Amino acid sequence: MELKPKPYHYVQWLGATLAAVLTTVGLAIAGARATTAGMVFLVVVVVTATQAGLAISLYSALLCAISFDFFFLPPIHTFTLAGPQEWVSITTFAVSSLVAGRVAERARIQKEQAEQRREDVERLYLLSQEMMLHEDSAGLIRALPALVARIFSLEGVVLYVQDRDQFVATVAELAELFKANLREVTGGAHTTIAQQDGFEAHALMVGMRAVGAMAWRPANLSREVATAVSAQVGIALTRAMAIEATARSEASRESDRLRTALIDSLTHELRTPLTSIRAAATTLTQDEGLDAPLRRELATVVDEESAYLDALIGEAVEMAELDARVLKVQAEQRHTRTLLEHAVEESHKVLGRHQVILMVQEPDRPVWFDARLLSRVFRHLIENAATYSPPESRIVLRSRRVDGRLEFEVEDSGPGIDKIDMPHIFEKFYRGKKRANFGKGTGMGLAIARAIMLAHGGGISVESNREHGSTFRFWVPLVDQQAAEMPQ
Repeated sequence: MELKPKPYHYVQWLGATLAAVLTTVGLAIAGARATTAGMVFLVVVVVTATQAGLAISLYSALLCAISFDFFFLPPIHTFTLAGPQEWVSITTFAVSSLVAGRVAERARIQKEQAEQRREDVERLYLLSQEMMLHEDSAGLIRALPALVARIFSLEGVVLYVQDRDQFVATVAELAELFKANLREVTGGAHTTIAQQDGFEAHALMVGMRAVGAMAWRPANLSREVATAVSAQVGIALTRAMAIEATARSEASRESDRLRTALIDSLTHELRTPLTSIRAAATTLTQDEGLDAPLRRELATVVDEESAYLDALIGEAVEMAELDARVLKVQAEQRHTRTLLEHAVEESHKVLGRHQVILMVQEPDRPVWFDARLLSRVFRHLIENAATYSPPESRIVLRSRRVDGRLEFEVEDSGPGIDKIDMPHIFEKFYRGKKRANFGKGTGMGLAIARAIMLAHGGGISVESNREHGSTFRFWVPLVDQQAAEMPQ
């Protein structure tokens, strides 16, 4: 490759020439002696060597030697030397200039190398810090090429991850031959490959195992820096994938633990009504000593416990459907008042003598939501409000539009929820301390409501105090028809 001089080199050559000329003119005007002139010219050569390098310092030494001989060594204004003393002077000046220039050049090179090492260490440290911010392997893999290119001022970077056979690059297209070469590097045929399309490639080694390969252009990184970058990237990838594998393992163990707890809880909940039903049925089969009131009481027990068992099984099936993510949101354009009125009508048995108040923000324009799913949420919340509120107390249902979403509220006049229960009320089978005093419940209603809202792209929360009861607030995003028809 042909090397072309850089523009600033011309400036250095011109500067060396001007320095020699101006120094000569200044010394001539000052009437300096040969000894003084030689020392000044030597300083000019040393300064030139420290700033511009050996070649320019030799050029400066030549100019200064010519000026020293012509203007300051007798006979003056000639290039001849008068005697041995003048030859010793010019020889001493030449040797001193050469030695001083070499020493200054070596000092300059060492300074530049130290500065380069400092910059390399800072860049490697910045790279390690940036990579530590990514704990998920997918995000790290996507960000690494652009990160390395930005920190080391590279034109293009290509990353190959062996475990996923994935290529990520900052350049537009990668040739199949280039991809094959990166796979060969990772496979262990060699740790580097010859430059191809201006790229230099290195294997990402962690110990004795290659986790991938990285290539970059231009190939201007030193061997030490390239090795350090490859090692850091390989370690970061291995760390991120190890964290991800550990998280999956922990999630799997937690899922198994929760599944076991759920089965145990569900078994207990099913066994309780079955035991009551079986005991009542066994007693009814015995004709002796049973009067009419006792028979009616036992029949009531069977009816209530079977109803509770039916509700428990129904909610368990509903929860299983939500956990399996087979629920489909089918949004339609509806009026919110119609939804609230339908929810009240559907829950009229559990409401009993409670006073239901509907508060709908006007104008009640049609919006997109799945009325079937929201009715199920209302059913669970209204049942809770009716169960835990005093008879004939009021229950308020509200709807309004707030900050790009459609909000609903169910407010009761019950005793409120204890602070210790607030973080857990949306968990499966969780029943607070106060709920034990209000009859039986499955403990899955609020968990189902939360799962439905998440499937609908919304959320649910609760506010509670002893003076005003509890207010459950749930919301769905306000969307247009196109967004409503998108698969969830």
